Amino acid sequence: MEKMKKLYEGKAKIIYATRDKDTVIQYFKDDATAFNGKKKDTIEGKGIYNAAISSKLFLLLEEKGIPTHFIKLLSPREMLVKKIQILPIEVVARNVAAGSLAKRLGVDEGLVLKKPVLEYYYKDDALGDPMVNEFHIDAMGWATKKQLESLKGSALKINNILQKFFLKKKIELVDFKLEFGLYKGKVILGDEISPDTCRFWDLNTREKMDKDRFRRDLGGIVDAYQEVMKRVVGAKC
Repeated sequence: MEKMKKLYEGKAKIIYATRDKDTVIQYFKDDATAFNGKKKDTIEGKGIYNAAISSKLFLLLEEKGIPTHFIKLLSPREMLVKKIQILPIEVVARNVAAGSLAKRLGVDEGLVLKKPVLEYYYKDDALGDPMVNEFHIDAMGWATKKQLESLKGSALKINNILQKFFLKKKIELVDFKLEFGLYKGKVILGDEISPDTCRFWDLNTREKMDKDRFRRDLGGIVDAYQEVMKRVVGAKC
């Protein structure tokens, strides 16, 4: 698949056009950012790990009936995906209190929630991706009620599928971010699912295995990403 002009460059990925108007190439960078881009660094190999992990998880979800933008992995860093119109809403599914949720609710990080919690955030870097609710989404026209119901239903199904999958890999799925878009009028899952967008803790030790190691200056971020890849994909770069 021939890579054409660059359409968009974000914090962690670059999107390129192809000769097919319905597909694009998603290139995974080694750049790492946190706190809305205020903290930046380069982590060697991160893009390769995230591409491999995301590909495996998208295939798993497709097998379970969840429509995604994934088509195939073209190279260690490049993924061929359907060209979707991203909805300006990030959906965060939480199973364990951590990060901002623990701070907001004044609870200890690590508290297992009685049931999954979904949160919505408006995608706008300048505003810091503020948390919003269904009323905001409806009033601002960011998604129709039908699309929102689809987001909600898909997010809960994805959470259930991934929790079971990661449990077998001895990983606790603490929380994760999802992005959805429209493809030929249908809501499908886009973006990536990786240690950049998820909180992963070792099931036995609860050691962090995700971008929190970068956010909190814990060190060992490459080893953590490699370990997640090893458990998810069954290989190590």
